[in-house]
Amino acid sequence: MYAYAKKGNVNGTCAVPGSKSATIRATILGTLADGTTVIHNPLPSKDGIAAFRVAQALGAKIEAHDEDNTWVVEGLNGKPHVPDCVIDTMNSGTTTSFTIGAASLVTDGYVVITGDEQICRRPWGDEVRALAGLGAEAFMTRPGNECPPVVIRGPIHGGECTMLGHNSQHISGLLVPAALLPEGESVDIYLTDPKEAMYVQLTVQWLERFGVKVESSADFKHYHVEGGQKLTACDCLVASDWSGVAFPLVAAAITDSELTITDVDFNDAQGDKMVADILIRMGADIEKDIEGHKLIVHGGKKLHGVEVDMDLIPDSLPILTVAAAFAEGDSHFTNLAHVRIKETDRVAVMQEVLCACGADVDITSDSLTVHGGKKLHGAAVSSHDDHRVCMAMCVCGLALDEDAGEMKIDNPDCAAVSFPSFYKLMESIGANIKVAE
Repeated sequence: MYAYAKKGNVNGTCAVPGSKSATIRATILGTLADGTTVIHNPLPSKDGIAAFRVAQALGAKIEAHDEDNTWVVEGLNGKPHVPDCVIDTMNSGTTTSFTIGAASLVTDGYVVITGDEQICRRPWGDEVRALAGLGAEAFMTRPGNECPPVVIRGPIHGGECTMLGHNSQHISGLLVPAALLPEGESVDIYLTDPKEAMYVQLTVQWLERFGVKVESSADFKHYHVEGGQKLTACDCLVASDWSGVAFPLVAAAITDSELTITDVDFNDAQGDKMVADILIRMGADIEKDIEGHKLIVHGGKKLHGVEVDMDLIPDSLPILTVAAAFAEGDSHFTNLAHVRIKETDRVAVMQEVLCACGADVDITSDSLTVHGGKKLHGAAVSSHDDHRVCMAMCVCGLALDEDAGEMKIDNPDCAAVSFPSFYKLMESIGANIKVAE
């Protein structure tokens, strides 16, 4: 199957489904909480389902109620069970990190965690070493390889650990078990080069919803967690996924469109809400209705290049580079070292797919520069099984000239990792995107 995208506008109103990141956090925290947690508007994407299955594997009772789009989790009060078999986190990096952390609370057996081919190529050494330093048995099954499968057995104890901090997921994975240590113990996490701080703050925000307090320094280099705390079950709402909002948002900004995106929370800790501000800096005409929870996009404006520090919003690199390709002048994206260890090396991959369309893109070890204003044409490109690359290149096809052909992207189903309704939503607002043989 392939996704085909060619020139076309998007118009009307749409609402992007709930946040993948928030869905995973709510599910894992509900699993470890005392009582019954009701999660409203969860995202049943592949990554969300991975977290759902982890909850089951660790012994929680979890049910999906499709009629009102809720998940109900009967928590384990900080005492997950030894799984009956290996836990498969599928393609979900966030779920993998939270599962590794939760596994350090298991004291009567071992937890083995693995995932798909991409997960088993991604390094988790930073998190695993930190847990081992805090007393857990924690190691990889392949000597000399920092990638899953991972074996974990608790308990951990209080203490200090130092981590690089390039991957926010690894830090988040430690915060949860640290809070469940015995009273009088505490954990201090020191980061030498923190990245993606907004994702850690998202975890802190969710921990607060469940009654746990985490202290962090202003520069995000130090996190302090007191033990003796408890996760308390709650009713919680998953807001729209800002990283998903970015795709129809950019689609409207780079085409002659009129689009309203509803159900967005401007107070949410998700860093990717910055995409709207970046587009405004580029010259896009976007109204932010904060009280009404809406974005209103008047497309067709000329965009210009900007410089963007991607430290806090690594997931938005693919779609922002597409916007940059249709802007005049250079756009320079910096702080990208951590973007190279996502589902793919997104720096190299975006250079590859955009250049295949006629764009001019330069990269270094931690930066990417798009020399905008080139006439782009359709091309057959690989998604590299990366949901964000796939959706970004679908949006790219919408802004091509009438005579420039169409984009053809392989493995379109990978979009379901974070945005299972992507094609249906884009079709509902008139996007010229179809999936076919």
